[in-house]
Amino acid sequence: MGKYFGTDGFRGEANKVLTFEHAIQIGRFLGWYYGARVGKKAKVVIGKDTRRSSYMFEYALCTGLMASGADAYIMHVTTTPSVAYITRVDDFDCGIMISASHNPYYDNGIKLLNTNGEKMDEETILQVEDYIDGKIEIPVASGHDIGRTVDYVAGRNRYIGYLISMSKFSFKNKRVGLDVANGAAWSIAKGVFDALGAKTYVMNAEPDGYNINTDCGSTHIEHLQKFVVDNGLDVGFAYDGDADRCLCVDEKGNVVTGDHILYIYGLYMKERDKLINNTVVTTVMSNFGLYKALDKVGIDYEKTKVGDKYVYENMVQNGHRIGGEQSGHIIFTKYATTGDGILTSLKMMEVMLAKDKPLSELAAPVVFYPQVLKNVRVKSKPDAQNDPDVQAQVQKVAEDLGDDGRILVRESGTEPVIRVMVEAGSDDTCEKLVDSVIDVIKDKGHLV
Repeated sequence: MGKYFGTDGFRGEANKVLTFEHAIQIGRFLGWYYGARVGKKAKVVIGKDTRRSSYMFEYALCTGLMASGADAYIMHVTTTPSVAYITRVDDFDCGIMISASHNPYYDNGIKLLNTNGEKMDEETILQVEDYIDGKIEIPVASGHDIGRTVDYVAGRNRYIGYLISMSKFSFKNKRVGLDVANGAAWSIAKGVFDALGAKTYVMNAEPDGYNINTDCGSTHIEHLQKFVVDNGLDVGFAYDGDADRCLCVDEKGNVVTGDHILYIYGLYMKERDKLINNTVVTTVMSNFGLYKALDKVGIDYEKTKVGDKYVYENMVQNGHRIGGEQSGHIIFTKYATTGDGILTSLKMMEVMLAKDKPLSELAAPVVFYPQVLKNVRVKSKPDAQNDPDVQAQVQKVAEDLGDDGRILVRESGTEPVIRVMVEAGSDDTCEKLVDSVIDVIKDKGHLV
């Protein structure tokens, strides 16, 4: 991670951490880097979510791009995966999404995508940061070289058509609930499900610039749980602010997480001989219950660091077809280069219809283990993590758990915090074993 950009873009409170000046600078650099630097006029596509500040950042980015001679194609309010898709299929030099994902409205973010619709490489990100810090000088365009903006709502419509084409089944007679989080899926999801024949019930679809993710969407799925039960729906899907993640609710009102989705669709692929390498990619935060369920059906798995960026890198390097996070970032590399919440919900509908089973039955084999996670503020994350006595206690816990649980100790990527997590057969066991590690960290003087 760089000085400004983390694993999911440059994110922070609008005009306090991430400012409009930053947006202009990012536009200036990208317009030059993909354009004048290589002797051409760059084409960059931009999307945004429904935050009030997204409009400010959209115009600031366009200003910077045009000042460097690039043409900025504006998709308006749309999802992160739609920008990734259009960047790739319409041959843009790069794509930009303005969103802070599941964060509250007062935060915002700028996510950069390469010409293949993938997250921007670290080398280019570091050059963007150098320009922000005044370490690089770039020329200003003039005369006929100055760029322009192009209304590109057609790109969003093309993406909607692509999603509709993904379904192998009609959704006729299926009652589907959608919580679009007053966010980017607001203008897309219902139209897709309606076009496929579903009886669609939508909630939190009145964005006002301030209510994105507020007590709604995938971070507050309890409202969709009640909505599904109260309305007798077959299934419900909840998205986050930029719709790159999806959580589900079965017909009984139970939450179906990203781990469940990985199992359900991974098994569906295996049964049709489509699970290349017989492998599902997870992060280290997936529940132990997922691995137990995958073991029972003979599916292998790999674990990456937390972040869909690392999941995607592993999938590309090894040729795997499905991976994701418990939070609902699910990547299907045959169809997308990033997590896509609406695509994920369509894939869950596909399995339900193909097997003629309710979602509750499909998810039942994944039985979550109790989990306790505690965060400990420390003076030095590496010193605490690598302390021989701490490592010895972690090893002892792992041996005590054997095949009946697991322990994970990792550093936070953004705070001076060590996270200690145990999954085991009971909450009491988890609590006891987590505290045994924290006690050693404390006794060795690592706490702040």
